[in-house]
Amino acid sequence: MTPTVTAIEFMPVLSRGRHRAPHRGACFMEMATLLAGEPWSDHPTFTHPLLAELARLVNDTLTDRTRPRLMPLIPSVIGLTSDDLRMDATIALDGAVTALPLATKHRVHILFTGVLASERVLAVLDGRDPVSLSERSRDALATVPQAEAWAVSFSSGHGAPLQTFREQIARHVLNIAVQSIASPGVPDFEQRLIDLLADTIADCKKLVANRATREDLAASASSST
Repeated sequence: MTPTVTAIEFMPVLSRGRHRAPHRGACFMEMATLLAGEPWSDHPTFTHPLLAELARLVNDTLTDRTRPRLMPLIPSVIGLTSDDLRMDATIALDGAVTALPLATKHRVHILFTGVLASERVLAVLDGRDPVSLSERSRDALATVPQAEAWAVSFSSGHGAPLQTFREQIARHVLNIAVQSIASPGVPDFEQRLIDLLADTIADCKKLVANRATREDLAASASSST
């Protein structure tokens, strides 16, 4: 009798780094392309670039024992993308506020600045006061002794161009955030990273849904005039 071969036997194992083919393993985003039926890649176009960066960072930081916990999250990033800069700012902000209370001294200033820069981008895009802060950001900044002096220094400067934030600042802040969470001595760092990725995916979904709602309302208003 010919043994039955199930589809799961052909699924690659989640592992660190980039892989040439599924039989060599797969990172988080490579597995996503396999599930989506898209060309094999760790940089697929169907996921927001910064969200995909976070997924790769978390994937590569976790141990082999813990990495399989990421599997349930993989389908949720398929098709989750937008050209809205709010998504870049939200992803960077999620990482910065999570990592700031855990960061070592030499990373604190970068994360502090990342929180303020992300909040400024969101405020500008939403038509709010550029120095307004969300409650979670205020709570995170309150953990920094030098917060008041640093905030004054940041506010006195000119905000970076929005494209610079997307191409440089957000990515740098996110990398420092993951490094900070994974620092020696941080308790349960692997679960913290998994939770960060899950929470960020949820926030990105909300942004996409909110944008769709705004566009529907705008289209409805336009058709009624």
